[in-house]
Amino acid sequence: MVQNKIVVRFQNGFVMKGFTADFMPNRDVLHLTPGNAQPGSPPLKVYIKDCKALFFVKDFEGDPTYNEKKEFDPTRNLGGRKIKVVFKDNETLIGTTQGYQPDRPGFFVFPADPKSNNDRSFVVSTATKQVSFI
Repeated sequence: MVQNKIVVRFQNGFVMKGFTADFMPNRDVLHLTPGNAQPGSPPLKVYIKDCKALFFVKDFEGDPTYNEKKEFDPTRNLGGRKIKVVFKDNETLIGTTQGYQPDRPGFFVFPADPKSNNDRSFVVSTATKQVSFI
């Protein structure tokens, strides 16, 4: 079973890092094994409605000194539509999406910056203030 390395940001500001093998965009819950859990520890239930976004990451630390670019490289061919997401806490996410529909619980965004620590993000629609195609 594939274990996805994720950082979960909750709408209340809390952050959890760990692994999941059962995330599905149409489900209400996922199971997260914290990155620092002892072997054999039971996974924690994470309710999607409480989340701001799930970040599928390359590594948990990333590079804290790197300032992710919020613009597209014109020489890079990206699939999907360019999108700008502004969360209720005013964080902005720029990338591409292939499946944004405002009436769905969430949608995936692939980062504009190829050097981003995020492979993709699942944005929870109720955590957004503004979503626009750019």
